[in-house]
Amino acid sequence: MDLGVGMSNNPIKKDSWKTVLTLAYQSVGVVYGDLSTSPLYVYKSAFAEDIQHSETNEEIYGVLSLVFWTLTLIPLVKYVFIVLRADDNGEGGTFALYSLLCRHARVSSLPNCQLADEELSEYKKDGIASNDKNVGLRLKATLEKYKVLQSVLLALALIGTCMVIGDGVLTPAISVFSAVSGVELSTSNVQHRYIQVPVSCAILVFLFALQHYGTHKVGFLFAPIVVTWLLCISAIGVYNIFHWNPHVYQALSPYYIYKFLKKTQKGGWMSLGGILLCITGSEAMFADLGHFSQLSIKIAFTFMVYPSLILAYMGQAAYLSKHHSLNNDYQIGFYVSVPDKIRWPVLGIAILAAVVGSQAVITGTFSIIKQCSSLGCFPRVKIVHTSSKIHGQIYIPEINWILMMLCLAVTIGFRDTKRLGNASGLAVITVMLVTTCLMSLVIVLCWHKNVLLAICFIFFFGSIEALYFSASLIKFLEGAWVPIALSLIFSMVMYVWHYGTLKKYESDVQNKVSIDWLLALGPNLGIVRVPGIGLIHTELVSGIPAIFSHFVTNLPAFHQVVVFLCIKSVPVPHVRPEERFLVGRVGPKEYRLYRCIARYGYRDVHKDDLEFEKDLVCSIAEFIRSERQETVIGIEDVETDEKMKVVGTSSSNLEGIRMCEDGEDSSEMVSSSELREIRSTEKPRKKVRFLVPESPQINLDGQVELQELMDAREAGMAFILGHSYMRAKKGSSLMKRVVINLGYDFLRRNSRGPCYALGIPHASTLEVGMVYHV
Repeated sequence: MDLGVGMSNNPIKKDSWKTVLTLAYQSVGVVYGDLSTSPLYVYKSAFAEDIQHSETNEEIYGVLSLVFWTLTLIPLVKYVFIVLRADDNGEGGTFALYSLLCRHARVSSLPNCQLADEELSEYKKDGIASNDKNVGLRLKATLEKYKVLQSVLLALALIGTCMVIGDGVLTPAISVFSAVSGVELSTSNVQHRYIQVPVSCAILVFLFALQHYGTHKVGFLFAPIVVTWLLCISAIGVYNIFHWNPHVYQALSPYYIYKFLKKTQKGGWMSLGGILLCITGSEAMFADLGHFSQLSIKIAFTFMVYPSLILAYMGQAAYLSKHHSLNNDYQIGFYVSVPDKIRWPVLGIAILAAVVGSQAVITGTFSIIKQCSSLGCFPRVKIVHTSSKIHGQIYIPEINWILMMLCLAVTIGFRDTKRLGNASGLAVITVMLVTTCLMSLVIVLCWHKNVLLAICFIFFFGSIEALYFSASLIKFLEGAWVPIALSLIFSMVMYVWHYGTLKKYESDVQNKVSIDWLLALGPNLGIVRVPGIGLIHTELVSGIPAIFSHFVTNLPAFHQVVVFLCIKSVPVPHVRPEERFLVGRVGPKEYRLYRCIARYGYRDVHKDDLEFEKDLVCSIAEFIRSERQETVIGIEDVETDEKMKVVGTSSSNLEGIRMCEDGEDSSEMVSSSELREIRSTEKPRKKVRFLVPESPQINLDGQVELQELMDAREAGMAFILGHSYMRAKKGSSLMKRVVINLGYDFLRRNSRGPCYALGIPHASTLEVGMVYHV
């Protein structure tokens, strides 16, 4: 769902129609692959056991009417006309809604938030009228007051996230398995049982094995494949309508739903679990909003995907309305309505379309896990960016192989569309229910609409989805237990990691060193200051971490320049490069202690370590240059970080200080007439130059400080990381001891360490362990 094929990061607002239509065409291959392949298995899942196809055609007409109105009300009305408007600075998905609510009600799950974060350009937050009778204001105050409600809101977002991960397991399985089911009509019943499962498994293994290489080289084929598939099924649908039953359009009337439910009763209600598969993949419209504009996604669905799907379902119904003596072993499927002469070409296109749809779901799973990890709700994992040009194409090796093993397990274990459909349906409808609940809060808190509108929204769409949810849940023993089991496992992992992360941060805050201790040591900190820059990685955004006191107490020497580096995520999708760093000073100037906070959005890409180092040093140099001479940072300012300055990356701050290394030509960076150079007077191991603008002038103290920073950069940088080993305090409850001592410790030991997750070079890394009792 996070797959990019020549896409932009922000919604297109003022582009030409040519650009919008191009984006609409591209979105067909990325967004609608999963939704477009649903005709392969909807009728077969609906007629699996609960209802039978009879001579009266009431069942097939009722199912067609339900499919039509479900497609109309959920994807078209709910998503296209309402939910797509709830974007988070152009981004969509479950975490986008949660991020919006976090900013408007201050219920963020991130422990190290700052008031300075609210000044980010993408941190849009319109105030609610200060009227005590305003329902939105009272709801906001209630959410901010009660931690339990904040936990419920986070749990709701995590449940939706876990179901998306479950969908990443089930969708490839059912899509590929259903596409390969076309071999049934060309082989005997015994043969196809030995062919279908191995072929499906081989395709799935091939699909997951290709994830490592990315899709940027073949991504241009996605849209043509899905468009060809949509044209194919719509053409077959039109043929079947005119050839078999031109009056099938009458079944679109909701009256046939009434007749269907009246006749089938409980069986009809249980068949809703298969019918809801017609909207699987609808959530991708919202999840992939960050790569396209709202208008392009609306155009693609309204004028291409929606009519093609309706024609396909009508065509199948028209064929089945004239064929009642179908082979019971085959039941009712898609390929039986395909003319014999084109069945094999259609089979090939269907397999390709299923692979494309599965690819989008797998990539979307990678994306949402990256977001969870950024917001402290998932263990650190290795994230590989498979394309340097297209944003959002990522690959997570551990998750990829876990998904593959689970996908193969359900395919081999179930071996039929019925149970795969039951499992997939529950995952799909749960995500939609979560979206409906979060949207109702967005309507009141973010859009400031009347609470009655939110009630109507959740009552109307929530009742429809709850009906489908109940029909899926009743089939717990027939496959629906799979997404519930997966959701419980991933929810447990997320909860334990999030809880442990919060406790670790609280311990860091409680054990931080006071500024009085630092001032008592003097400028040399009571030790020898050697050339170089020491980067102390910490989660703290204020104060001095306890790990620093360990070094000063136990080591005879420390670096000439010390930087307390905090790399944190903020509840916005992207942080602009010109707002990347917050830089401040810890203690008096002569101590040469700085604090640098690098801020990233939950969809941002972390830079490679070399470029990050250069940006970091330049941000400190720019802070020194722009700091006014009369500014004196006191103790209170240090503790609250009131004097921190926003500094952009070197590429975004063209008028600021630039840095050249190893013989880089400064004339290529900026005009030499506007800059003067500060050069190191010694023979450095690595030649470093600061290119400083002529204005404003830097005082003598500033020049000396820049010279020391440059000398330290030439001497090299060292990364100091603190490993916090947590143990539950004596007297803690059994649950807390299990979560901290066993659960969190297991996840910490088996997840990527900070040096790997943050791209820090191993050769210059020093790690120190500390034990916290929480």
